[in-house]
Amino acid sequence: MKTRKQAAEARAGQVRALADRPRQRRCAEDVASSARVAIRSQLVLRESSTGGLAFEGYASITVRAYEMWDMFGPYDEIVSAGAFTDTLNRADLDVPLVLQHDQLRRIARTTAGSLFLAEDDQGLRVSAPELNPDDVDVAYITPKLRSGLIDEMSFAFRIDSGQWSPDYTEFRINRVDIHRG
Repeated sequence: MKTRKQAAEARAGQVRALADRPRQRRCAEDVASSARVAIRSQLVLRESSTGGLAFEGYASITVRAYEMWDMFGPYDEIVSAGAFTDTLNRADLDVPLVLQHDQLRRIARTTAGSLFLAEDDQGLRVSAPELNPDDVDVAYITPKLRSGLIDEMSFAFRIDSGQWSPDYTEFRINRVDIHRG
């Protein structure tokens, strides 16, 4: 296993420009691992005023480093405050709230008016104020959220803009696109 410093030195010799995105971005040393990062995100599930379930949490926490890997080794990745501004301003923004990144397990969606997204001083805030408790996927996840067995969330996105630190140990994501993941 390469140290962070060795990985940064190898990366510095291969990356053409500081603005080049990480190649083979993943969440672990294993080259077969995905690029998923789950964060403890203050998930809240409560009864809504109409008998449904209201869900709130954070899909991304900004200005906080998490470890990622590329073909050279480990590095820190940070999502900048304001990284969601452009994508959230899209009139046609289409983002589903799904279980385990499975597009067939949708429980809310921005285009259906059942999912609301906003960026605040902590990160990308998610609100689904009226989940249907009779939906099979909502029924599946509800006891796990209530018991604290699930306390993390992640999200699918494309990096529109980012930059390596001068020593190639950190990649800062400055702008993302979350439209359709």
